[in-house]
Amino acid sequence: MTATAPRPGASPIRRPFTAAALAAALVSLVFGLILAGAGPASAHAALTGSDPQDGAVVATAPKEVTLTFSEAIAVGDGSIRVLDPSSKRADTGVEPKDLSDGSTVRYGVELLPGLPDGTYTVAWQAISADSHPISGAFTFSIGAPSETTVALPSEEVGGGPVGTVYGIARYVAYAGFTLLVGGAAFVLGCWPRGASVRPMQRLVVRGWVTLTAATLVMLLLRNPYTGSGKFADAFDLDGLQAVLDTKPGAALVSRLLLLGAAALFIAVLFGTYARREDAVEKKDLTFGLAVGGGVVAAGIAATWAMSEHASTGIQAGIAMPVDVLHLLAVAAWLGGLVSLLVALYRTPDIGSEAVRRFSRVAFGSVLVLAATGIYQSWRQVGSWSALTGTRYGQLLILKVALIAVLLAVAWFSRRWTGRLTDTAVPASVEPEAATEPDAELADGVDPERAAQLARQQAVLTATKKKRIRDADPERSGLRRSVLAEAAIAVVLLAVTTVLTSTEPGRTEVEAKDAASSAPAPAAGPVNLSMPFDTGGQNGKGTVRIDIDPGRTGSNEMHVRVDGSDGKPMDVPELKVALTLEAQEIGPLPVVPDRLAEGHWSASGVQIPMAGEWKVDVTVRTSDIDQVTIDKNVKIG
Repeated sequence: MTATAPRPGASPIRRPFTAAALAAALVSLVFGLILAGAGPASAHAALTGSDPQDGAVVATAPKEVTLTFSEAIAVGDGSIRVLDPSSKRADTGVEPKDLSDGSTVRYGVELLPGLPDGTYTVAWQAISADSHPISGAFTFSIGAPSETTVALPSEEVGGGPVGTVYGIARYVAYAGFTLLVGGAAFVLGCWPRGASVRPMQRLVVRGWVTLTAATLVMLLLRNPYTGSGKFADAFDLDGLQAVLDTKPGAALVSRLLLLGAAALFIAVLFGTYARREDAVEKKDLTFGLAVGGGVVAAGIAATWAMSEHASTGIQAGIAMPVDVLHLLAVAAWLGGLVSLLVALYRTPDIGSEAVRRFSRVAFGSVLVLAATGIYQSWRQVGSWSALTGTRYGQLLILKVALIAVLLAVAWFSRRWTGRLTDTAVPASVEPEAATEPDAELADGVDPERAAQLARQQAVLTATKKKRIRDADPERSGLRRSVLAEAAIAVVLLAVTTVLTSTEPGRTEVEAKDAASSAPAPAAGPVNLSMPFDTGGQNGKGTVRIDIDPGRTGSNEMHVRVDGSDGKPMDVPELKVALTLEAQEIGPLPVVPDRLAEGHWSASGVQIPMAGEWKVDVTVRTSDIDQVTIDKNVKIG
């Protein structure tokens, strides 16, 4: 029976494990778990105030409505809409005016003249300076509250299926960047011979393809992600043009252009560089590739720094280059770790010197990560309460814990690296010299059969070499520790990516402080019903009191008295008093005027402070029959 020789580079033994497959599975698992519990991206700019305030009741219609935010935002036509009770536009419809002053970010829209009384809804939507969409709504009333037919979207901007896909693309983009930059740096700085190894080539190229595809998806989905939430709008040319005019859109386009330069770098690295034999020429080419590749990698990292957390907030001029260094250090460490894992499991030729070089690179990357991470943590958190009491701070604690575990595992890897030696390959398994075709023909052997035998011999030789290297206990221990490092690194990368889509702790605390310092919103009109019985003839009935708008300041009070038969009932005397016992305020007398049978009214009733007020009502039904009843109500 004639045996069929395997293809060049193939192994006759089925491998039950591949590092690339494991890395892909880990990435899918971790990202899937995170996405399963993730909602829409948290708003990174928060509404800290408005004029009129949420729930306020104003006597006359204001000329404009202003909104104050915790950080810079991007607005356009329709970003702030004011709707009347019938859901019609009550503002002029022009683009909001920028009323910012210094560090205060404020925008406003003018209202139409002559607005009638009623409840108005302010709906706003904008893009935070770190590229995330934000939205919200609140109400205020002119004259007195009223019913409203305004129906706001139930789905938060940036959510839904489009938000989910966009979030996945963000995670995938970070993973692609890590593999592309980390893999290329590993080959160029730690293992130059790896440029001609097929598994290393596939790893870097897949990183480039992954990052490019994710960037294209994000660019197409940017318009529906920040707007309608419909996939069909991904191909809206006007919407795409609007995206290109924004900072996040410009960053995505810049990334695509830089990825074109990265493709040229990859072609040279795995082409000309891999084939170069002269040591001097290869050294010069290494320097050129290192400089050019470093510039391209820094440029790609800058597309994140210029459009996300680092580009806004305090010290943005320092934060952006620090963020670039942080991303490059992450890629060099984690991407190089995945490259080492692939090299250890898929190639028999990596030597101890390459592993030691990467150990030094990883140590340097950790130092850079520590320095830049401390600065970023201070900038984004700023206080102990923000570290322990916000989601951003809790994720940051988790990230630090994962880094600590990763460093502990890396310590074991360094110990294995110190023991690692290059296993000598016995002469019996060195590749045999290729048989010259002419000699084979002279012996009457078919040339095709000779080539088949040569391929088979090469595969067997490579397999023996790998088995000998795998039998080295130091190398086996290193593979296990690097595998553990890679598993932890995948989780760390996922947590880091989630951090970029979480509202910074400093901003969240500032927004909460601003909200807590703002006056409490109105509780709404107060309606009381109190039965009474003076004990005399026709002395039973019910007192109904309406206090509108039911907040601190000026209020209007209506008092209605109904008899036991439910009909309006006139009484000789009616008095009302308000007491805030907790603050020892009152009783504040209210003397209402009679408007009609059984109906009294008092305007301009001043309630100086919010709290639990006691309403006392004195009803006299005859010269001698009188009773005082009371009820507690929360006002303001």
